[in-house]
Amino acid sequence: MTKISSDELHNLCTDALTAAGFSDDNAQALARQTVLTEELGQPIVGVLHMFYYVDGVRDGRINGMAEPTITTPAPAIIHVDGNEGLPQAGFDKVFEDIVAKARKLGMAMFLHRNATLCGSLGTFTLRLAERGLVGFAATNGSPLVAGSGGTKPVFGTTPTSFAAPQADGPPLLIDQSSSATAFVNIKAAAGRGEAIPKGWALDADGNPTTNPDDAIKGALLPFGGQRGGNIALMAEILSAGLSGGNWSLDAGSFVRGDRCPGTGLFVMAIDPEPAAHGFAKRLGSQLRRLADDYGVHIPGLSKARIRTRAKSDGIEIDDELLKRLKDISAGA
Repeated sequence: MTKISSDELHNLCTDALTAAGFSDDNAQALARQTVLTEELGQPIVGVLHMFYYVDGVRDGRINGMAEPTITTPAPAIIHVDGNEGLPQAGFDKVFEDIVAKARKLGMAMFLHRNATLCGSLGTFTLRLAERGLVGFAATNGSPLVAGSGGTKPVFGTTPTSFAAPQADGPPLLIDQSSSATAFVNIKAAAGRGEAIPKGWALDADGNPTTNPDDAIKGALLPFGGQRGGNIALMAEILSAGLSGGNWSLDAGSFVRGDRCPGTGLFVMAIDPEPAAHGFAKRLGSQLRRLADDYGVHIPGLSKARIRTRAKSDGIEIDDELLKRLKDISAGA
């Protein structure tokens, strides 16, 4: 493992992405998200995850030179067609407009379609919370998760994320999939040759399995049974339904083939102040009461501590991943 600064990692990622076929805007957007994810202590969707995007450009699933098409179909709605590119780039392009609309109108909705997957969903809502807004997001992906009562994959892991600002502390940040676990955790277990817990997945015949290789060929299970399946359906409607993106059943694979997944992304930004003056201070007091008096885990606090250390001490990156970044930059 090697410790490097956030700026150094950003530059390494940008160089590798541009060498792989991304435009500077697209490379900067994905590098920015990758670094933030690593700072938050989520390496499984950090640099390691970035190589899926590199493979996507090389295989034709992602248009690395795509320019997003931006429209405003209603005063509070920003709609982006990603033109088979990166949703991270579309979000970056209109981020300040989202904030401005939320401040002016009380809320703003960002809808994105016709692009590849969005990586760490929590990075979208966290950025809004850091600007004093409440953020809620949902996205879909290629089919990996069985619906309520089913045994075949019909939904993506359809994560949802929620973030809210608190005074005198980092934002509350909730970022979770509607599946019992994220697909990257199944892939990681397969790579390590380790069994997965019961209740995570089914094999291709619809039987419960603890073998990650069989799970990859079968279907993940929603968390909480029917309730998780219902949340997956809601997330799909918000993301693919409202944006006009592909339903998960119609989406191309994120890791195979030459067809863009074309999935959807929904992000809502809410300004809490017009209706709830002093919201951040009030929320901060409530979160401290929950944690101190009732032992409630507050999502986002541990990530914030990890991020603070990463910014001061550097980010630990596996040496093999650093070598891969440098090799791609060199054209290898």
